[in-house]
Amino acid sequence: MKRAIGVIDSGVGGLTVAHELMRQLPKERLIYLGDTLRCPYGPRSKKEIVQFTWEMVDFLLEKEIKMLVIACNTATAYTLEELQKQLNIPVIGVIQPGARAAIKVTKNNRIGIIGTEGTIRSRAYAQALTRINEHIMVTPLACPLFVPMVEQGILAGQQAYDIVEKSLIPLRSSEIDTLILGCTHYPLIKDIIQEVLGSEVSLISSSEETARETSIILEWNHLLNDSEEAPKHQFYTTGELDIFTKITEEIFHSKIENLQTVMIEKAVIC
Repeated sequence: MKRAIGVIDSGVGGLTVAHELMRQLPKERLIYLGDTLRCPYGPRSKKEIVQFTWEMVDFLLEKEIKMLVIACNTATAYTLEELQKQLNIPVIGVIQPGARAAIKVTKNNRIGIIGTEGTIRSRAYAQALTRINEHIMVTPLACPLFVPMVEQGILAGQQAYDIVEKSLIPLRSSEIDTLILGCTHYPLIKDIIQEVLGSEVSLISSSEETARETSIILEWNHLLNDSEEAPKHQFYTTGELDIFTKITEEIFHSKIENLQTVMIEKAVIC
C-alpha cells in the first residue's frame, strides 16, 4: 500500500513522532502537518481544538492517506474517539502508547505527567493509566510555558533551563519515579528536564511506542508498504518556515526537502 501515513500536530513537536516513524518504518511515506500558526492548543477551548484538528485532518484526507497519527496530546485527548468513529482509516493517538510505556517502567507506581493545560485538564492520561493499573498514583502538572519556548526555537541554554526549573518546582516534593512527557514538544527539551529532575526519574516519550503501535496496526490491516522505492515525505506548516525548518533539521540531523507553508483555517469560531 503506497499511500502515505498522515501525521498531525499543533506545531513542531510531532516531528519527534514523525522521526521515530521514519526510523521504525523506513519504507513508509509520511505527510506531516503542523499547525504552527495557531499553536499552542493547550490554552484553547475544546471547541477550537476540535475544529482545528478537523481542519488538519480534512487537509490530509484530500491527499488520500491510509492511516492517521495524531501526534499531539491535546488533540488526542479531545478528538481521538470521534475521529476513530468517523474515519474509515485507522487512527492512533499518543496518549495510550505513552501510558503503557510508563507503566512498564515505574517501580513505585507513582507517575508524573507534564503537558499543556488542555491535556492536563482533560485527565486523559490519568484515566489511561488507572484503566490499566488502578494502583497507579498520578501527579499531573501543566507546563504552559514549554510549547511557546520550543516553538521559538529555544531548546537549550540558561533561559530554557530557568523556565523548565521554575515550571517543575511542584514535582520536586513528589515521589514520582517516572514522568510522562505529555506533549510531543517536550522531548526537544528532554535533556534539560532530566537535569532539573535528576537521573532517578525516568522520562517517557510516547514517540517510540506510538511508532511501534503504528507498525502493528498497518500490518494487521495489510497496509504496509512493500515497495523498494525510497519514500518521498512531505512536511507542511501553517506558519513561518524559518523556525519550522530549523527545528526539523535539529531533529532529523539533516536538511529536509519538501517543506511548505499552507493555509487550512476555515470559518472563525464565534
